Amino acid sequence: MAEETPVTAGPPLLEATDLQIELITAHGVVRAVDGVSFTVRRGETVTLIGESGCGKSTTAMGVLRLLPEGLAVLSGSVRIAGRDIVADPDAARAVRGRTVSLIPQDPMTALSPVHTIGHQLGDALRLRHPGMTRTEARDKGVELLAQVRITEPRTRWKAYPHQFSGGMLQRILIATALAAEPELLVADEPTSALDATVQASVLDLLMELQERTGIGMLMITHDLGVARLVSDRIHVMKDGRFVESGSAQQIVERPAEPYTRELLAAVPRVGTWDEDGDGRSEPVAEEAAS
Repeated sequence: MAEETPVTAGPPLLEATDLQIELITAHGVVRAVDGVSFTVRRGETVTLIGESGCGKSTTAMGVLRLLPEGLAVLSGSVRIAGRDIVADPDAARAVRGRTVSLIPQDPMTALSPVHTIGHQLGDALRLRHPGMTRTEARDKGVELLAQVRITEPRTRWKAYPHQFSGGMLQRILIATALAAEPELLVADEPTSALDATVQASVLDLLMELQERTGIGMLMITHDLGVARLVSDRIHVMKDGRFVESGSAQQIVERPAEPYTRELLAAVPRVGTWDEDGDGRSEPVAEEAAS
């Protein structure tokens, strides 16, 4: 579990107040997010956790105003660096890719398969620094790839996404997000498609980057094991609402709500060893005690 991160005094990087998101569907209007409030400050990780369909990713996309225009209605207040992106959609365009960056959920689909990694990372760098030359973008991009532990980054600059593993692609997405030099990262299920070993390395990378840069993070996950490793505060979400909020230690060790206890019970752990019919010992997976 993450230790409490020192938080810089001053206004929050992100402050959502009574955020509601209604989605217009073929079957009517659905309130996907129902009056949630939370903050993210510099140097801390705040995690939204819940089962699939609870509204956590919709909250993240709403915060960034990346939901389809005309099909999503936002109300309440979301302030990023002091600007309310609900009241002023132009403010969202001004802070995206500058103050705040997104690490998308699926690295296999987030990158263009027909352009090299260098082409895509270079575009992200020049978007942030319009006067940057291609040579400067390549040098800075190679530096970013090295920071996220891509081996031989200068050689891989000309490689295509299909030439990388899922874990390496996730690191490249992190490098692309960092190209904007953001103060806030929104990470939408950044490890959901990765195996346990690669997942651990990506989480370790994110925590190392935060420690070095003081960046704030809004983490979206359905995995309480991930949440308790990286979070300072956790909001447990169900049916578009927060049912429980608190420090990572409080939520994991002293959950107050039955739903939170059910999420904890769903985390598998290695249990005792039993003898099978051949006399060999096999591990038995048990559910974590609630």
